[in-house]
Amino acid sequence: MKENRTGRVTLPVEENCDDILIQLMELWGADAIRNSDGTRLPKTLADRAEKVYETYFPVRQDLEWAQAHPQSLQEMYLLSEPKAAKDEKLAIHLLDGIFDQQLKVDVEHDPKQWWEVIDRTSGETVPPECWDYTADGVIIKDCEKWHIYTVAFLVWQIWDPTQMFNHITNDWGKSVPHSLPYNPAKPEVRERMLAYFRQWLKDNPTPNVIRFTTFFYHFCLFFNDRKKEKFVDWFGYGQSVSPELLEAFAQEKGYRLHPEDLVDQGYYNNAFRVPTLRYLEYMDFVQRFVAKTAKEVVDVCHEHGREAMMFLGDNYIGTEPYGKHFASIGLDAVVGSVGSGCTMRMIADIPGVRYTEGRFLPYFFPTVFHEGGDPVGKVNQNWLQARRAMLRNPVDRIGYGGYPSLALKFPDFITRVGEICDEFRTMYDNIAKSRPYSLLPGKVAILNCWGDLRTWQTHMVAHAMIFKQTASYIGVLEALSGMAVDVAFLSFDDIRGGVPEGISVIINAGEEGTAFSGGKAWADPKVVVALREWVHGGGGFIGVGEPTALRREGHFFQLFDVLGVDKEISLTLNYTKYNPEAAPHFITDDLDTEAELGDCCDDVYAHGAQNLIVAYGCTRAAAHDFGKGRSVYLAGLPYSAQNTRLLLRALCWAAHSEDSLKHWFSINPATECSYYPATGRYAVVNNTMEPQTTTVFKGDASCFETELAPMELKWYKIEERT
Repeated sequence: MKENRTGRVTLPVEENCDDILIQLMELWGADAIRNSDGTRLPKTLADRAEKVYETYFPVRQDLEWAQAHPQSLQEMYLLSEPKAAKDEKLAIHLLDGIFDQQLKVDVEHDPKQWWEVIDRTSGETVPPECWDYTADGVIIKDCEKWHIYTVAFLVWQIWDPTQMFNHITNDWGKSVPHSLPYNPAKPEVRERMLAYFRQWLKDNPTPNVIRFTTFFYHFCLFFNDRKKEKFVDWFGYGQSVSPELLEAFAQEKGYRLHPEDLVDQGYYNNAFRVPTLRYLEYMDFVQRFVAKTAKEVVDVCHEHGREAMMFLGDNYIGTEPYGKHFASIGLDAVVGSVGSGCTMRMIADIPGVRYTEGRFLPYFFPTVFHEGGDPVGKVNQNWLQARRAMLRNPVDRIGYGGYPSLALKFPDFITRVGEICDEFRTMYDNIAKSRPYSLLPGKVAILNCWGDLRTWQTHMVAHAMIFKQTASYIGVLEALSGMAVDVAFLSFDDIRGGVPEGISVIINAGEEGTAFSGGKAWADPKVVVALREWVHGGGGFIGVGEPTALRREGHFFQLFDVLGVDKEISLTLNYTKYNPEAAPHFITDDLDTEAELGDCCDDVYAHGAQNLIVAYGCTRAAAHDFGKGRSVYLAGLPYSAQNTRLLLRALCWAAHSEDSLKHWFSINPATECSYYPATGRYAVVNNTMEPQTTTVFKGDASCFETELAPMELKWYKIEERT
């Protein structure tokens, strides 16, 4: 379509490649250019682009000043490697296993005040008079022999972890200096940061979009002594810690945080941990500080007539795009990396900004663009997962990152990206920001400890990385990201007084003891009573893995009666279990083979013969009536087309909406249908790289057959049949 051959696409740039970049702008219809970490904007391209993004690092842009003021650097708490005492004295080297070019022990702030030594065998804190410190270690006196000890200690951050990763990955060598992150919690740093930014804007009049990467505090990421990642938590607040913020927190709250509140036995309060009240209060404190300070930066940007765009990554901690303080920052846009349908929705659904942008994969780095590499295969895989999510809610712009000179060595890749850009623009025009049709009368709600603060962010460790332990759970979210249902995220606080209006089905998915299953929240009578009453009155409940799990009062699943199943944990082997025979069911009508429900949960059994078991062997899946309501149990749900269909049918059954699959629905599980009432258009999409044939139901329950080429997306007007 010629009318949408240009626009809504951002091109990464590279020095000394002007002719090539001009060619790419034309081929991809790019209307914006952007630089990356380690690159500069070519002046000759600025006049050709409507939008010129300049990457700006608020806390690592002013390198010379940071080098001259090392006391201005950011800090964090680390926990030493646990070590056993073989006699009464124990020496612990603090940076064992840590990359010492990233972190340096801080002995300038009194260790006796700011550090903490704990006997991990007894759980007791060792008094400060019983240990001494040096620049690189702690000597513990009067130890209990063969007890395990750890030290929580402050370190300076002497290399920004993202710049360090880019530095190592691209072999920049000594020619590119190490970025030093400085801390705006110090008044003198904040004053310098704002003054430097004002001058930078005057010195750089060309960019009209300032792409903040990001603001102040990096997600928790530190490396081992082999320059490999040691710990990463994309949601972690560990690197926002400093004596200044801790002192301010204590003054406001009336109590002091212990180092243990932050190192958390070595878990560092990662997103899988059930958050403590003290940690939640610290998170909110940091969020308020970041929002207030980021607004000062954004206000300066607006005063100079530039748009302010935030990168959802790197130093984004404290901004919390789904938090209650985010809108106060006043950003124009958010851009983020798209690694899946979940991450697409995580970006596209952000409220309070004028537009959103997705940076698609692969990144133009040597890790993919090398001899024997398959960038076309990777871009197709990335596009397939992201596209189905965009059919529910597209970002306003797309783009890529890295070094175009590498991409140009793969002409097929260049051609394929051009096709993707055209398809995106067509999709965006047809949807026209309208709300898509939902197969259910109400929303599907994900219930966990985090609620809407972690919208589209559950079970993630490092952005879109999948682990064996999370595949069976994040598959639920990935399936929902492009499914024809509306999705909400609820915390346990949201339901203690009753389930909110407008919810058709609640999903609780996760392992026992995690924030995503709920842990000790299931000991709260208000929670279990609210859900039990709601389902009995007609609501739908789906549990995946170890839902409602807490070893309490004779049961593992606290809503065993609602689910109709419980889990054997070797404490009730004396009771004989009688599982009904598996039988056909609405939920499994579309399955060609046995469902692949992961390997995360065994030993689940039917709790009473009234259950209809719809899976195989041990209880891997079950459907159950509870009063006027319905529940479904699934052992796991790794993402696939078949499992997406299984979940959709489970949702429809649990919501008493079986007939909804005769309206705006594509029968073949490898395909999906999306309808947009406001525009009178609908789409049928092939989510595979193989040709597909399907039958499509329209709104009046009439249907037609259609054939789809590999990865094809067909658009129809409401009056069209084929």
